[in-house]
Amino acid sequence: MFSKQITIDAELRLAEARHCEEIFALVDRNRAHIRRWMPWVDGTKGVEDVRKWQQTAAEQFAKNNGFHAGLWWQGKIVGMIGFHAMDWTHRKTSIGYWLDEASQGKGLMTAACRTMTRHALGELKLNRVEIRCATGNERSRAIPKRLGFSEEGRLREVEWLYDHFEDHIVYSLLGSEIERLGPG
Repeated sequence: MFSKQITIDAELRLAEARHCEEIFALVDRNRAHIRRWMPWVDGTKGVEDVRKWQQTAAEQFAKNNGFHAGLWWQGKIVGMIGFHAMDWTHRKTSIGYWLDEASQGKGLMTAACRTMTRHALGELKLNRVEIRCATGNERSRAIPKRLGFSEEGRLREVEWLYDHFEDHIVYSLLGSEIERLGPG
């Protein structure tokens, strides 16, 4: 089980089957907001789609190949964050995340990314954490910058987003740089 307190009123909890209805309601409320950057939104039409995703996520967790956690703030789920996959040979992973539009600007996702990065580099003994963001997603790109990640470069047309390709900027933090994360 994965659960971490990230601020006095926010925590990360492993996404479980019992959360599927809440996750779908959050996606549905934020459909226009998150669709701009997330290619899976149109395929998430009902709770059953979230249940299928959650089963896949549970299998991923059971295989020690990453996991997905809900971001809970003041008792309500307001976003998701997770490790896409674990490369145990090269001791690296990447973090993906999205946040409820009304919950932006509170530092929640920055705190969540800090916690996940500390978990990866500290407890899991990985050497590298990546965050990739669409070039135009300034709010998302601000998070790795704020946390001291290094900007490594641009991946050209790396993601198909409904009707066009998006470039991504790659950010990374190494185990030897963990102090850059700051307190928290």
